[in-house]
Formats: sequence, C-alpha cells, structure tokens
Amino acid sequence: MKKIISFIFVSMFTCIYAQEKESNKESFFGVQAGLFGVNIYNESDLSEQFTLRSEVDLTAGIWGGDLYSKTGFALAPSVSVTPKWYYNSIGRSNKNKNIKYNAANYLSAKLSYAPDWFVISNVDGIKVNPMISLVPTWGLRRNFAKNFNYELQLGLGVGKILKSDYDLQVVPNLSFRIGYDF
Repeated sequence: MKKIISFIFVSMFTCIYAQEKESNKESFFGVQAGLFGVNIYNESDLSEQFTLRSEVDLTAGIWGGDLYSKTGFALAPSVSVTPKWYYNSIGRSNKNKNIKYNAANYLSAKLSYAPDWFVISNVDGIKVNPMISLVPTWGLRRNFAKNFNYELQLGLGVGKILKSDYDLQVVPNLSFRIGYDF
C-alpha cells in the first residue's frame, strides 16, 4: 500500500512540475555585442510588463575614405537608463511561448549620457563631445540555447551636445546584438 501511495504522489508531483513554464526573473544582468559596440546591462522588473534597464556601453565609430589618410575606429563609453514596456509578454505566456529573460516585443524610451571619460582609438587625440539623448525605440528580444539572446532595436530620437552653440540633433538607434544572460 505504501508503494502505491508513493507512486501516486510522485506521479502527481511530476505532472504538476511538468506543467510549469519558464517565466521571468525579477532581475538579471547580461552582456551583448553587436556591430556597433558592446554593453553590460541589468534589467529589473517593475511589474509584469514593465522593466527598467540600466546599461554601460562601449559604442563604436569607424571612418575612412579619400579624405582620410587611414581608416580610423573609436570606442567611447556611455551610460543609459531605459524603461521598457513588454507589450506582448502576457500573450506569449498564454500561448506557452518562452518569456524567460523578457523574451518579447517592447516599446522603450532610452535616456543616454555619453561623457568624455576616455576613447579607445587607433588615432591620437580623439575627443568626445559630452551628449545627452532620448530615443523612443521599438524592440524585439528572443532567446536561443539556454541563456543566449538576440535583440533588434529600431528608434529615432533627439540629442543635445552639452557645449554651447550646438542645436538639438537627430539620434538614430538601429542595432542588432547577440548576448548572454546570467
């Protein structure tokens, strides 16, 4: 009789456990790399569909052509804070799709600051004009393998160089990155 009760208990536990689906963590951090730089980020849940992402970026720049004696590149740091609304995460969850690490589509407003702390470059004397920008963005984030992700971002916003005699500028956000979540 004990064996039968034990078998039923283990079977029920296995069935209940098998019905659980992967859900979001409350907070996680990761790294992403793309054609135009690399970043380290933390994403914290504010509610079921809203998160706050903070990140440190090394943004890449490249130049060259007939006007320059050699092709140049530069990596400059920036920091940003981004509230995100994952507008289809509940629908993805209801369809039993993976939403681990916020794998869903989102709308966001990326507030960035690019200081003149340092520049990594193959050209001497490169400086960065400090700038602040706000870029509304549509994005798509998905997972593959266990902890790997890819993210596409499309946005267009405004920025201001923090020196006198500079007007507002158009700031695009076009990126595709592959990353790892911890």
